[in-house]
Amino acid sequence: MKARQSKREKLVARYADKRARLKAEKDYDGLQLLPRNASPVRLRNRCSITGKPRGYMRVFGICRNQFREMASSGKIPGVTKSSW
Repeated sequence: MKARQSKREKLVARYADKRARLKAEKDYDGLQLLPRNASPVRLRNRCSITGKPRGYMRVFGICRNQFREMASSGKIPGVTKSSW
């Protein structure tokens, strides 16, 4: 899944300017001819370590499970376990 996601990201980057130009010209037939995976809507936020799509934290770019492990081991600076 991680490989598939990176492939989609490359396609989105490659066709971004062409997609914007076609949208500005309102050429919807031309948009239909672009590859489906070139659409930015098809991207999904995934954990950079495990590739999990659920429980993703945007600020850190990882899922909640990895965040908890890394925070507990002190690998994320400035993050401490709260207790009261």
